[in-house]
Amino acid sequence: MTEPRQVTPHSPRKSKPAMALREWSWLSLALLILTAVLIGVGGIKRFDQTMYDRLLQSQSQPARDDIIIVAIDDYSLAELGKWPWPRIRHAELLRQLHSMQVKAIGFDILFAEEETNAASSGNGDLALAQELRRNKNVVLPLVSIHAGKGLQAAPPLSLLAREAGGLGHIHIELDDDGVARSVFLKEGIQGQWWPHFSLALHDIGKGIQRHIENENSFPRTVSAGTQYANQTGIWQRDFHMQIPFYGGSGKFTSVPYVAVLRGEVPASFFQNKYVLIGPTAQGMADAFPTPVTSNEGILSGVEINANILASLLDGRSIITANWWQNLAATLLLLSIALGSFLLFSPRVALLTIFALLVLQLVGSYVLLMLGYWLPPSSSLLVLILAYPLWSWRRLEAAIHFLGEEFILLDQEPHLLPELHSDNKTAAPSNAHHSPALQDKLERHINAMRTAARRVRDLRQFVTDSLYGLPDATLVTSREGNVVLCNPAANTYFTSIGVPHIIDTLVPYLFANMSAPHTEYASQRIGFSWWHILDLDHTQLLSKGVEVIDPQGRNIIIKSAPCYSAKKELVAWIISLIDIYEIRQAERRRDETLHFISHDMRSPQTSILALIELQKDPKTAIAHEEFLERIEKASATTLGLADNFVQLAHAESNEYRLSDVDFQDLLIEASEEMWALARSKRIKISTIIPEGDYPVRVDRSLMTRVLTNLISNAIKYSPNDTTITCTLSLSSVSLNDSVICTIQDQGYGIARADQSKLFQRFQRLGSKAGAAPKSEGLGLGMVFVKTVIDRHFAQIRFHSVPGEGTLFTLQIPASLT
Repeated sequence: MTEPRQVTPHSPRKSKPAMALREWSWLSLALLILTAVLIGVGGIKRFDQTMYDRLLQSQSQPARDDIIIVAIDDYSLAELGKWPWPRIRHAELLRQLHSMQVKAIGFDILFAEEETNAASSGNGDLALAQELRRNKNVVLPLVSIHAGKGLQAAPPLSLLAREAGGLGHIHIELDDDGVARSVFLKEGIQGQWWPHFSLALHDIGKGIQRHIENENSFPRTVSAGTQYANQTGIWQRDFHMQIPFYGGSGKFTSVPYVAVLRGEVPASFFQNKYVLIGPTAQGMADAFPTPVTSNEGILSGVEINANILASLLDGRSIITANWWQNLAATLLLLSIALGSFLLFSPRVALLTIFALLVLQLVGSYVLLMLGYWLPPSSSLLVLILAYPLWSWRRLEAAIHFLGEEFILLDQEPHLLPELHSDNKTAAPSNAHHSPALQDKLERHINAMRTAARRVRDLRQFVTDSLYGLPDATLVTSREGNVVLCNPAANTYFTSIGVPHIIDTLVPYLFANMSAPHTEYASQRIGFSWWHILDLDHTQLLSKGVEVIDPQGRNIIIKSAPCYSAKKELVAWIISLIDIYEIRQAERRRDETLHFISHDMRSPQTSILALIELQKDPKTAIAHEEFLERIEKASATTLGLADNFVQLAHAESNEYRLSDVDFQDLLIEASEEMWALARSKRIKISTIIPEGDYPVRVDRSLMTRVLTNLISNAIKYSPNDTTITCTLSLSSVSLNDSVICTIQDQGYGIARADQSKLFQRFQRLGSKAGAAPKSEGLGLGMVFVKTVIDRHFAQIRFHSVPGEGTLFTLQIPASLT
């Protein structure tokens, strides 16, 4: 035998408790720099814009009912002719609206040039100016134009501008993706400022005199931007406002221009309301894509102005978070994520990342509802990158550590013989068998392959050894907590009502067992289940102690200590051997010997005694009495032998099952017992409702069960009584059963004897002197119970001494 290979112990490597913290610090620094860069460059702007649009679409608000759009739509163009219309028609429209007492009117139509229609040269402008002068509640638009020397303002005709209630620019700010999401409430050039068209309309309706140069006069719900320098040709803008759109096209109430002009709309419809007049017809209106319009959808300029006006009236707007607010929110989420990496398991850290991503999205949605926009792209990107980066660094560290450990493990002595003789499949056991050229990764892989194979072999060896044991076996810690168990142990303890074995103290597992009745009976010191974990009792417990478990089974329990290589106690192995069948066989053997030596021998002895008496004329009895006694003793012997053989047959494994109708068995048994019942003038009544009662049984054995029950009913019933046999079908859940009852009017079973009814060699009676003396061996009811159990059926009885006994059989029906 070869000596075990000596391995030089390696000096322990220095632990690096700060490695994870150092990796975490570098990762945190890198992510913080990435966060600052992303927020500095505006994040992923296109993603933020898309998210903004989707969230805004999901937050549709009910439109105000005091804003009405008078639309220059396709219907009005069809009725009034092609555009442009004479301005006297616009004057007539204003006359109609002024008579309806509207709050303010916004004319979203440019009147930058004089009317060129010869038929109404100058008259249309004059008529329109007169209407503007009447109420001073009309706002006219202006735009910026490029006149060759930079941008310039293009206001309405001076005639109209002087008479209008106010002027306002109608510029819409388009983002780099071409979508209109915001406006500037204040724009101008060379020190001259104009409010936005909707703001001017709001001020007229509210009666506000706004000083355009005073920044404090602007709504506080908008973001004040940096005013551009006052330079010639430079268009200046200030007070940026994100438009909180109320919805897509058609959100606000709209009526055709021609309907108002003809007086088809009642005056009460416009009273105390804001009216915007502008084109909505296709190909005519200035329209823009907006966040609330679907893909490739547009919203007309007059509808966008209606949204802006409604926002100003409601005091709603959307304020975009500045860079430091965005940075603070992102750093807060990132700090939580980084903290979870350091403090929690990878699974919890991953769940934390998912939770933070959801929190960021939900937070952006809720803040947008409250009027604030926090772009989520920077936070989402940093959080998405954080976990893979951290996992990569930790995986690198784990691979490095495991590689070193596997190389050391490969140098350890082998616990099992190496069965791999093929060089192609055998992993190298040491460096001398390795190829000359191997990189670090390949060495780690080879070491891991060898170590993993050895661990698998050892695990399989231990598992097969433990699981292959036929007896219930437990492996415990030194303190007695179960750490391993085989399937036999699981099955056994589950059967006695102990579902959880692992980590349970062994003395508690055996708490419901009886005290051992072997060598401990002669010990001066009482037995305790803690002795099973006591080295002082090892010699006795290695032989085993016999106990009875809660189900009445005989169990031998053995225990043995397990030692480490240093001879230190590390575990206990405990086995449980079920010897119930052995003890049952011993008891049956004793019962059989008693039966043969006493019950079977007695009638034979009587026969021999009668024959001896009959030989002597002096002691001989009458011939008829002699034959009667011989017949009675022989019948007793034959009955006992028959009962014994029938019980042995019932306990055998050879059952011949067949599909029969149970009513045939009941009728057959009743007819067989008819003569016996007739001798005592007892009536056997069978009550069988029409129908089939299919069962799958051993016909002869089940018929014998019924004859035993009926014969007992006849035997223990007085003359002139009735025995009632009934059949019925029962369905409980999905299990169908045939129910058979046999009820007599006999002497009943004494209450003290009812618990012994199905026990071997028990002769039962009723009240003293009430029932005839039992001459049987006490195997008939044991036979009945054995056959019923082997058919997975049930038998129940109810007996009242002096009134009778009711037996109920429940046999599974065979309906297939």
